Amino acid sequence: MQLKVLLPTRVLVDETVSKVIADAENGSLCLLPRHVDFATALAPGILSYWMEDGEHFLAVDEGTLVKVGAQVLVSTRHAVGHRSLEALKLTVAKEFHVLDDHERQARTAMARLEAAALHRFLELQELMHG
Repeated sequence: MQLKVLLPTRVLVDETVSKVIADAENGSLCLLPRHVDFATALAPGILSYWMEDGEHFLAVDEGTLVKVGAQVLVSTRHAVGHRSLEALKLTVAKEFHVLDDHERQARTAMARLEAAALHRFLELQELMHG
């Protein structure tokens, strides 16, 4: 099977694989080459796949998985990969720490914008009603 893992800005994985295991919203699934075609929503979790050199791991955010013929396509906003689960755990902790910082900065900027808009609205209301 040809596994492609697509992120918004790049293709993370494009490899020939013999098996894929992923966590869907309705449970875990295992794909082999003769598996029936289907699509499912992925839950955040570990996606593992087997190549000639062994098992590989990806931590994936929510996304979709589509199997059509010999193609397995995964689309997700965030994913990181590693050969070992322990190394993946460390990478995920680091990546999510960075994401948490970015989210915190975005929430702070949004709160400032909302406060400024409310302040301007109150000024305008005061001008209109004297």
